[in-house]
Amino acid sequence: MEKELSNAFRAEIILQALPYIKRYSGKVVVVKYGGNAMTDEDLKRQVMQDIVLLRLIGVKIVLVHGGGPEISGLMDALGKKPEFVNGLRVTDKETVDIVEMVLAGKINKSLVTLIGQQGGTAVGLSGVDACMIEARRKNEALGFVGEITKVNVSPVSDLIEKEYIPVISTIACDKEGNVYNINGDTAAAFIAGALGAERLILMTDIAGILRNKDDPSTLIPEMTVSEADALFNDGVISGGMIPKVDCCVEAIKQGVKNAVITDGRIPHSILMELLTDEGAGTLIKGE
Repeated sequence: MEKELSNAFRAEIILQALPYIKRYSGKVVVVKYGGNAMTDEDLKRQVMQDIVLLRLIGVKIVLVHGGGPEISGLMDALGKKPEFVNGLRVTDKETVDIVEMVLAGKINKSLVTLIGQQGGTAVGLSGVDACMIEARRKNEALGFVGEITKVNVSPVSDLIEKEYIPVISTIACDKEGNVYNINGDTAAAFIAGALGAERLILMTDIAGILRNKDDPSTLIPEMTVSEADALFNDGVISGGMIPKVDCCVEAIKQGVKNAVITDGRIPHSILMELLTDEGAGTLIKGE
C-alpha cells in the first residue's frame, strides 16, 4: 500500500510539472552557476542532475560558470596574493593565465565530466573559442579585466541544435589575442540576450532580493524592471546585489523574457524555479 501511495504521489508531481514542461520545452534557458552550489559536492551533483533532466525534457539549457574561489585558491598555492578593487579581481598577466587555467581548464572540464556522469552529454567552451566573447580592457588599474564588446553565439547555437549541453567559462579575447577575465553574471546576461533566452537564472548564496536584507521572510518573489529601479533608488537593492540585478535588467533589455536571482543553496533550486508554482528566488520581468 505504501508503495502504491508513493507511486501515485510521484505521478501527481509529474502531472503538476506538465504545464511547465510544455512551456519550456524547446526554449533556451541560461543558468549562471556559482556560489555555494559550486563548492558543495552534494549541491554540485544536484545542479548537474537538474541540468541533465531539463535537457532530457527538451529544454535547451546552457550552463555558464565562474570560479572565483578556485582561482584565489590556486593563486594562494602559487604564492600570489589575490587583490580586489570594488569587488573586481585585479588581473595582471600572470593572474589572467591562472584564470584561464582554472576556468577554461579545471572547472570547465570537471563540469563536463560531472554532467556525463549524470547521463547528459556536454561540450565545454570558453569565450575565447571562435571569439565567442570579445572584450576590451575595462580599466587600466584592473589589468586584464574585460568589458564585453561583442558576443557571437553561433558555436553555442550549433551545440544546442545537436542536443549537447554547452558549458561556458567566462573568459574573453580581443583582436590582438589578449585574454580577459569577465564577470560571470555579465557574460551570462549577454549570452542569454544573444540567444533570445526564455529565462536567465543567476544562482547566488542568498534567498533572492530581500526588502530587509537581514530578514529572509521579506523576500520579494517578483518585480518589473521599473520596480527594480525604484528599489535601487530606495536603497533596498544595495551592495553585492546591485551588479546581479543590473545583469538581469540588461538581459531583459537585450530580449530575455525574464530573469531570476535564485538561492543556489537549496537542493534542486533550478527545477523548483522552472517546474513549480512557487519558484526559488526573485523573478525580474519586463513591464
